[in-house]
Amino acid sequence: MEYNQLDQIVTPLLEWYEADHRQLPWRETKDPYGVWVSEIMLQQTRVETVIPYYERFMQRCPTIVALASCEDEELLKLWEGLGYYSRVRNLKKAAQVICQCHEGIFPHTYDEILALPGIGEYTAGAVLSIAFEEARAAVDGNVMRVVTRLTQDRQDIMEAKFRRQVTEALEAVYPSKQRGDFTQSLMELGAVICVPNGEPLCAKCPLNALCGAYEQGTMMQYPVKKKKPDRRKERKTVLILRDQGRTAIRRRSAQGILSGMWELPNIDGVMTKQQITQWLADREIDVIELAEITRDGLQLKHIFTHIEWHMTCWLAVCSTVAEDSGLTWVTQEQLEQEIALPTAFKKCLKVFEDDRRRRQNDDK
Repeated sequence: MEYNQLDQIVTPLLEWYEADHRQLPWRETKDPYGVWVSEIMLQQTRVETVIPYYERFMQRCPTIVALASCEDEELLKLWEGLGYYSRVRNLKKAAQVICQCHEGIFPHTYDEILALPGIGEYTAGAVLSIAFEEARAAVDGNVMRVVTRLTQDRQDIMEAKFRRQVTEALEAVYPSKQRGDFTQSLMELGAVICVPNGEPLCAKCPLNALCGAYEQGTMMQYPVKKKKPDRRKERKTVLILRDQGRTAIRRRSAQGILSGMWELPNIDGVMTKQQITQWLADREIDVIELAEITRDGLQLKHIFTHIEWHMTCWLAVCSTVAEDSGLTWVTQEQLEQEIALPTAFKKCLKVFEDDRRRRQNDDK
């Protein structure tokens, strides 16, 4: 595939970016640490969501050394709600490697950066171009969408060879100056003009005179992407166990999805009241009240990358709990300030709070 018009995009893109780019907190620094943290947070997460997380994270962990020494529980709490928790675990692992192998200074060669836990070609390219002004492209979905529309490239963007071709073609046209701005201008164009969902804002695009898809009116035909396999659906019965104002949580397995995170006790499948009662009895948990709080057949849904959880929630008010039940009982204050609970289970707690408020209103 020829990418001849790419050498013409640099000047109009840089002029547009300088005049119109969004003011974002991570764009106020060239510190590779700040750039790295922002790029990891932005993976599969909207900019608007990331901003307060980034600011809070950088306030608590302003340096690589601070990140490397931050306690896991506090780190997970800082990340709570962002999802994909392996990202923050790898951030800490990489920070520890940098402290051990690079004296706490972020490495500045491609191979050294790529060797860090949780860093792939995109993130390495972003850090090198933005923080170190190197001619390294950061090719993500936004950039691939821009390039395929410009060049009317009908290759499957999920193919590794396509990403390599685009990376090489872009790096060949990088300017001698403002290399970080050029990387961010491509990202910005794909985020706010050549958008992923819905019609692109072609009339506002600084590259519309160069764009083959715009000329042909075929923008929505690009990029070409193989259909993903359907997500696996898993049904869960989630238990909100309550005792004297406290809620029961437990640790998940060290393997699999949400590995090592706190969770509400849950059972695979959709359980009946009798089955739940027996499950609790088998664990020497006596209950005063057991009631489903997702009514009328409603199930909560939470989507992971490859899995969907469909959850039915039950409230169990406990009277007796065996000491070896494997449960940890925490207060509401601990849940809010100390415990990082995945969003899937926070949804269940919200259903519980809504149900409690409804009951209180019914009693008035």
